[in-house]
Amino acid sequence: MKFIEELSPVWQEKWKQTGFAEAMPIQEQMVPEMLAGNDIVAESPTGSGKTLAYILPILERVNPKKPNTQAMIIAPSQELAMQIVNVLREWTAGTDVTVTPLIGGANIQRQLDKLKKKPTIVVGTPGRLSELVKTKKLKMHEVRILVLDEGDQLMSREHRGVMKELIEKTQQDRQLVLVSATVTEEIELVAERLMKHPTRLQVSAEEMPKQGKVTHSFIKVDERDKTDLLRSLSHMDGIKALAFVNNLDQVLMKESKLKFRDAKIATLHSEMKKEERKKALDDFRKGNTAVLIATEVAARGLDIEQLTHVIHVDAPMTLEQYLHRSGRTGRAGADGEVLTLLAYADEKHYKKLTKELPGKPVQKVMYGGNLIEGNSKTISAKGKK
Repeated sequence: MKFIEELSPVWQEKWKQTGFAEAMPIQEQMVPEMLAGNDIVAESPTGSGKTLAYILPILERVNPKKPNTQAMIIAPSQELAMQIVNVLREWTAGTDVTVTPLIGGANIQRQLDKLKKKPTIVVGTPGRLSELVKTKKLKMHEVRILVLDEGDQLMSREHRGVMKELIEKTQQDRQLVLVSATVTEEIELVAERLMKHPTRLQVSAEEMPKQGKVTHSFIKVDERDKTDLLRSLSHMDGIKALAFVNNLDQVLMKESKLKFRDAKIATLHSEMKKEERKKALDDFRKGNTAVLIATEVAARGLDIEQLTHVIHVDAPMTLEQYLHRSGRTGRAGADGEVLTLLAYADEKHYKKLTKELPGKPVQKVMYGGNLIEGNSKTISAKGKK
């Protein structure tokens, strides 16, 4: 943990207070590179400590006595942006460093009032940042450090134009840092066009300390029976699952059916108000609900502790998507399970998708209110004994 010694005493002390026994590999690699002012493309698995890897050097390099915004962190979703803000607030408590969230869905007037006070660091979502820059309320030329978190999402077709405009409005000597769990061709292109000799950092899942054991499994099910199966899973003892569906309509349909049947579920989607999203997350974190159903975008970057399961209600389209979603469980040394509700039409695709995994996924069934290994034939044989 040599890099800790490169930080000012105030941040060294904060590190001690957090009680971290050791630094994560991405932090060991990234902090010195950022402190040196280099442009960076960093690839590291979900839950590997990327947020702190860029927050620490930002805190070290900004000067709270300067009356302008010196660092900007961009995230693709409101939830991820607020998670980053919360981490920053923990670290800056009792210091002069100020932090302001600039996210869509929140009161813009309040954000404008805070911007007038020239916060040291801002954290925002692309749409709101673009709006504030266009109305000249936010000056990109003052930003010296720009971090793109979940860079693959920010560089997807949806956000690419806005991101390019924001980056190009910064000064040539600014530092540009992009972090992601998967580095796509789009990211490589951004690095090539907009960065100066970027340092490429990469941490694989194998290099991560104390990873829990993650089981990959599937249940064969008719498409029309998936909602019922989710209901059964929500009543399973000790389950805390994040369930992914591929589109908003499916989330809304499953929500109305399951809530009507008193299932222990909550949903997270883009049409919810900020307060509703917060309540859904709080209920899930406290254990009032057992399964949180969401789309990929709504759950992007969410860090929920002690998830026992990730459930793919719909089979993911790509291996990257499968790994992104699956990386939410089995964190910090805890075991986890990645369960796919496999419709017959998706079997071929799922087989192809999972052949890259280290172990072969196991087939399971619901039996006596629990998930057990086997198929309908082996279970009916059990019942006859």
